[in-house]
Amino acid sequence: KMRRGVGAGAIAKKKLAEAKYKERGNVLAEDQIVQMSKQLETFKTHLEEFASKHKQEIRKNPQFRVQFQEMCATIGVDPLASGKGFWSEMLGVGDFYYELGVQIIEVCLALKHRNGGLITLDELHQRVLKGRGKYAQEVSQDDLVRAIKKLKVMGNGFGMIPVGGSYLVQSVPAELNMDHTVVLQLAEKKGYVTVSEIKDSLKWEKERACHVLDHLLKEGLAWLDSQAAGEAQYWLPALFSELTSRDVTPEEANQMTP
Repeated sequence: KMRRGVGAGAIAKKKLAEAKYKERGNVLAEDQIVQMSKQLETFKTHLEEFASKHKQEIRKNPQFRVQFQEMCATIGVDPLASGKGFWSEMLGVGDFYYELGVQIIEVCLALKHRNGGLITLDELHQRVLKGRGKYAQEVSQDDLVRAIKKLKVMGNGFGMIPVGGSYLVQSVPAELNMDHTVVLQLAEKKGYVTVSEIKDSLKWEKERACHVLDHLLKEGLAWLDSQAAGEAQYWLPALFSELTSRDVTPEEANQMTP
């Protein structure tokens, strides 16, 4: 009986010790949080000072702008989050991305009849630069991506589909799922895809491939070339215009022409 009593006492002591450690741990954790908050506040102040000092550079230099955005992201500051407030008033970045967003919409609307609302980030970049003129503030692809993300939040059909190390920008509210995305990625090299290629590469049933391609046709994102040798080819005009703008040999150009 005595041993049992000693055992119970030891357990009680151990629990008390654990409770004290836990309490001590909580105090330490709270101290750390307070310290971190102070450090973040200091860093934010320095960031604001840095922004004031280098605002012309941030406005004019796209590379500098990317680095600045990354610095902001490390402490959870989004200079684009609000149209009002310190960041947009200090840097004019709110206006800059708003204007860029308008230019992106204009380019996408102008080409929608041709590409169905899908355009490569490269082509969009070239066309936006052309539209802005040579005296306008320089714009990088990173700037475009940030502006598109802001448009996406507005819920007006904008989105980005990763393709071959870059993006296809979607400017229409077409419902595109993972199947459609994979087919777009498959078509990236040649600008078109066939049912056989989808079946061989993705190991899909014919019905699944046809269902996806029919949807792309219906949404105006693909064109059908039923006269092609062998079997019908489904061309993605967004990718095709990108291919024809690259340096291609006459042989490749002949192969690509529907």
